[in-house]
Amino acid sequence: MRLSSLRSTLRSASLMALAFGFAVCFSRILAQAQEPIRVDVNLVMLDATVKTKSGQIMNDLKKDDFEVREDGVAKKITVFSRDQLPLNVALVLDLSDSIGPFLDPLREAATTTLGALKPEDEVALFTFSTEAQLSAPLTTDKNKIVEQFRSLHTGGATNINDGIFVAAKYLLETAPNGRRVIILISDDVGTDAGGQGTKDIITEATAADAAVYNLKVPGNNPPALRFAAGMIPGLVDINKVTEQTGGEIFDVQSTASLGAVFQALIERIKTRYTLGYYTSANGADGKPHKLDVRLVRSFGTKGRNYAILAKSGYFIP
Repeated sequence: MRLSSLRSTLRSASLMALAFGFAVCFSRILAQAQEPIRVDVNLVMLDATVKTKSGQIMNDLKKDDFEVREDGVAKKITVFSRDQLPLNVALVLDLSDSIGPFLDPLREAATTTLGALKPEDEVALFTFSTEAQLSAPLTTDKNKIVEQFRSLHTGGATNINDGIFVAAKYLLETAPNGRRVIILISDDVGTDAGGQGTKDIITEATAADAAVYNLKVPGNNPPALRFAAGMIPGLVDINKVTEQTGGEIFDVQSTASLGAVFQALIERIKTRYTLGYYTSANGADGKPHKLDVRLVRSFGTKGRNYAILAKSGYFIP
């Protein structure tokens, strides 16, 4: 074969190879373009307590009995359980003067109550009087929390605002796995508004994905002190905080009933329904997304035939 013919043949082969390679690449691009576009999604988790009209707990519900709406849009529930996920409890203990007579019974109640938690559940202890502080970080060793209880002493003002806020901030920054709960143990008679208001506390607890419960003890508060406390501006609205975060208030009438009520509170937390769904919301606007949890129509009307305690919104970090 002449040199000129060989060159022509090689040139033709090169062009054919180039054309084939281009065709393969182009076909791959087309195939990728036909694939569905993926978007980032987040798993939204929430706990819910369901009560009948008479206040009885509805404890035999199934996943298909629930409906969840985010900003008015129905969502598909993909996670459903009861007491299967780890529980992270932040105890927020009032150490002001008025709690003095109840501190010893609280120590005894804590010993029994914390022992009812699962081995993998974690507990942290926060204390407050004039100021709030972390006394024991999250631990699965409940005995450490009980021992910490035994070393506490009362004295000072009642800064409930900062007590709840500091616990919520801790849970937000620590971000433990599982469900998160804040239990305020106090007589709820605040005498110091601290540095955070009700809105800030709800925002922080919502961002931390924590429900706020209240073990309300009687306390030793003379009528004059209660009157004066009612005049202090900026004190936290505990009813509003518990309601909007999906918690409850458990009222202790006497020291004799303290242990039983504390135990009932823990059992209520343990047996809440856990629901989860995926959302495409990205949190770019920095605003909370509204949540509405209800039962299917066959159960009647929410607020009339039954009540659901669940958080009313959430943030995406």
